[in-house]
Amino acid sequence: MKAERYGVLFLDGFHLKIRMAKRVVSAPVLAVLGVREDGEKVLVALRLAPSEAATNWSEVLVDLQKRGLPAPLLMVVDGHMGLHKALSAWPQVKVQRCTTHKLRNLQDHCPTHARREMKRDYDRVIHAKDGLAARGAYEEFTRKWSALCPEVSRSIEEAGTELLTFYEFPKAMWKSLRSTNAIENLNREFRRRTKTQGSFGTEDAALTLLYGLVAFGQIKMRKIVGHRELTTLMMESTQAA
Repeated sequence: MKAERYGVLFLDGFHLKIRMAKRVVSAPVLAVLGVREDGEKVLVALRLAPSEAATNWSEVLVDLQKRGLPAPLLMVVDGHMGLHKALSAWPQVKVQRCTTHKLRNLQDHCPTHARREMKRDYDRVIHAKDGLAARGAYEEFTRKWSALCPEVSRSIEEAGTELLTFYEFPKAMWKSLRSTNAIENLNREFRRRTKTQGSFGTEDAALTLLYGLVAFGQIKMRKIVGHRELTTLMMESTQAA
């Protein structure tokens, strides 16, 4: 049997109402979506956890390693501190911070009247012609906004060049890799299809339903954009190893 292998892992969490310790609580579900060599998306892991703390995310990644899962080429994540700390489980793997989440953070720190100008400057970073141009736009952004609004500058510097990792991959893949949209779309479908449930009686019942929605084809996922380039990258990484 061929071992499972994924070129990209998207990680994100969402909440479900579940009865735990005699109370109905909004519990986080930690989800991992993998992209295979042929571009197909696969639900790799789901775990109910007390919180999205680094310890719980670390357990998810350690479990993947125990399954014998090779390190991916890239992990795409939002800015959640607990998740980001947990990534040390695979220190050699490249990390891409979600550019959409970061834009929301920047807007939260930016005065309303300046948001359009700020977004225009941010788009020059995220939609540059190549990585070199993106780094130049990033440096220009931080210089400009450190004077106009220091909180905006500090926010983008918090993510640093992990916002630009996707430029290291083939251009056809940029759209797929610069945000966590792939897994957020899946989590959105999970929420939509369980919203009439009220709450789940047990943790197992919740996970069984979620896995079943994918396994029986009630939730369908398209191949990642740029999957042909991913196939080539994974073949090259295998040969290099």
